[in-house]
Amino acid sequence: MTAAYLPINTWQLALAALLILINVALSIALQLGLEKQLGLAALRMTVQLLLVGYILKWIFTLQSPWLVLAVTGVMTVLAGQSAISRTKRRYRGMFWNSLVSIFASSALMLGVTVVGIIRVEPWYNPQYIIPILGMILGNSLTGASLALDRLTEDLTVRRDQIESLLALGATRWEAAQQTIQEALRTGMIPTINSMMVMGTVSLPGMMTGQIIAGASPTDAVRYQIVVIFAIAAATGLTTIGIVLLAFRSLFNAQHQLRLDRLELRLKL
Repeated sequence: MTAAYLPINTWQLALAALLILINVALSIALQLGLEKQLGLAALRMTVQLLLVGYILKWIFTLQSPWLVLAVTGVMTVLAGQSAISRTKRRYRGMFWNSLVSIFASSALMLGVTVVGIIRVEPWYNPQYIIPILGMILGNSLTGASLALDRLTEDLTVRRDQIESLLALGATRWEAAQQTIQEALRTGMIPTINSMMVMGTVSLPGMMTGQIIAGASPTDAVRYQIVVIFAIAAATGLTTIGIVLLAFRSLFNAQHQLRLDRLELRLKL
């Protein structure tokens, strides 16, 4: 017997919001100075999610392919910007590298998942397209951000070693190969770690949401497995793409390291 879906009213939502006071109390007690950030983050998250909820309800009603494409386009651009927003160092063209990598990988994996595997009809059904793309983008931008930060940091720290290899006749790829490999590992490790404990330590949000909404646990698990594989593939492709594009930007055709193109951000 499947339990009925239980909606959450405004008062229940307000009661849940009080839970953030636990974090605020800990911050005050331990003098962490995070009270303002916690309050701002909680308010911003609540407003954003409520707004998205109303927008998605409207989009689901219209069932317009052009509107769905517009929404997915905005989501992708924001993901491209978010991927570079937390990196310590920037270079010219980083945003476009991020956007191209995230767009190509997420579009490919979304198409394979929705059209090739789940076989959604019609293909632009926002009930499937938007949530699945959101999960793919969220994980892809995290991988891209971690990989970019690790790459630019290692190139800076290992500058003397890399330039010595280049001076001895190594190609730019040979000199930077170790740094590139470490950046790729850094970008993909969170996804791998998440997959390792999924189902034992953690229950994924998508699966949990479906079960709460009344779906069969076995059906929810199947959907979750499909989405996780899509996320892993998209994250891997995004990470590789953005690292290789960054490599081309920071090494010229004459096999020279161009760290002068990097700009250190003083505030994150």
